[in-house]
Amino acid sequence: MPKVNLPHPARSYNILLPMPGSDANHWNLLIPLTKALADRGHKIVTLQAIPAVFNHPNITEVVLPLGRSNSPSNHFDIRRSLTGGIHLLEETLPAKASKFYTIPVVKDFYRRRKEFDVIITTHIFNEMAYPFALGVPLILVITTPQDSRLSAVMGNVHHPAYVPNLHHDYPHPLGFLDRLQNLFFHIYLPGYWGLWGYVPKIQKEVSAHLPDIPPLLDIERNVSLVLLNYQFVAGYAMPLLPSEVEVGGMHCVPGQPLPQDLESWIKGAGPVGVVYFSLGTVATGTKMPLKYRDLFVKAFARLQYRFIWKFESALEDVSENVLLRSHLPQQDILADPRVKLFISHGGRLSTQEAVYHATPVLVIPIFADQHRNALEIVRQGVGLSLHWDELTVDLLVNSIKEIINNGRYMSNIKKVSAVIRDRPESPLDRAVFWTEHVIRHQGALHLKSPAAQLSWVEFFMLDILAFLFLVALAVSLTLRKFLQTACTIRKRERSKTKEA
Repeated sequence: MPKVNLPHPARSYNILLPMPGSDANHWNLLIPLTKALADRGHKIVTLQAIPAVFNHPNITEVVLPLGRSNSPSNHFDIRRSLTGGIHLLEETLPAKASKFYTIPVVKDFYRRRKEFDVIITTHIFNEMAYPFALGVPLILVITTPQDSRLSAVMGNVHHPAYVPNLHHDYPHPLGFLDRLQNLFFHIYLPGYWGLWGYVPKIQKEVSAHLPDIPPLLDIERNVSLVLLNYQFVAGYAMPLLPSEVEVGGMHCVPGQPLPQDLESWIKGAGPVGVVYFSLGTVATGTKMPLKYRDLFVKAFARLQYRFIWKFESALEDVSENVLLRSHLPQQDILADPRVKLFISHGGRLSTQEAVYHATPVLVIPIFADQHRNALEIVRQGVGLSLHWDELTVDLLVNSIKEIINNGRYMSNIKKVSAVIRDRPESPLDRAVFWTEHVIRHQGALHLKSPAAQLSWVEFFMLDILAFLFLVALAVSLTLRKFLQTACTIRKRERSKTKEA
């Protein structure tokens, strides 16, 4: 776990992390921040739907009986979803929200919420926990690259001519059709999210238990700080508010020695090296359709490299150059220079780890922001991206060979890795500093943009434009009337002159 290099705080703070809707993959970003804050003496309470993950005297984990995860049975079934799979949240999160406030320990902490100095949660899946921020400073962590909807709420409206939406990226500069599609998703996704999608359904369930609370998205507008899981040096530069702090890669750590079995396997590969294959913790290998699974088995058998494949069960017919494991120390594997390639689903944390450890990537995205992450990988020249519907054994074999044998991918990723490491402070230091800053200054109102208090009409000055239009129209009509009158008078004078 990374260490924080900051002066010790003047006192211990009480911090609450209500995370009832988050699965383990989102917790992976919060774990280093939570532990770092606890190491500095702060007292932390978590309300979580996953099993306990900490063993720390300053962290109290409250595991909630909230049922199954938010994930669908198989993410391969939602690859073509217009919302990137967000529609599935309508089936799971309202039910969790209904149950959440019936749990006695939750109701107790809600009543005692002002005993805490700050509330920290992720903005995706945890809107049901927003009422805990009534009267308490709120910090949101964005696990995706960025969220234009939330940024606009804070007063920083992203320009769709060059800032991609939550789930899609485009070659830069964006062409006409790209800008048209991007504009559509900039409007559609926030609308689906907050107006006619799952948030109104969560609101209904929460209001049934807490009838006097304001709308959840109104509570969100009072957010003090947003920690962005983004690295502009690995993506593109974009304007941020003081209350939007970039902490991308704060979970990345230097590699540690590998377990003996993995060390022996990698060493046995010799100079040809090893390829690591994982679809992450959500879209597991066992959920992969059989036709795709067979393609990988056949492709790996045709290659000379050794493979480490994260697969959660036994698998028949794999060749002798393939090692299957259900759990693997991913960052330690990626940090090993003998690992030549990472075949990934393109999850945000996985792609950041690959860049941090300078391992080229072959991305095969499945859903949500993975498509956007894949395009970033391709745009940076640090890997390739494939589509599941186009996969063949030959395509897999040729793509793996291309990335490993063409030195430009390794050269490019070493350059990008060097850039993201070249900064005055670590992302974790930055996250801890600004978290404590918000607490020290009781919500840090000075960080907030005045634009956050404006309506859309005021922000885009539509009322001013309408006023100027009416003034111009009035002037135009007045001038027209004046000219008509002048012309009439002129005609009369000419008529009188002719009569005379």
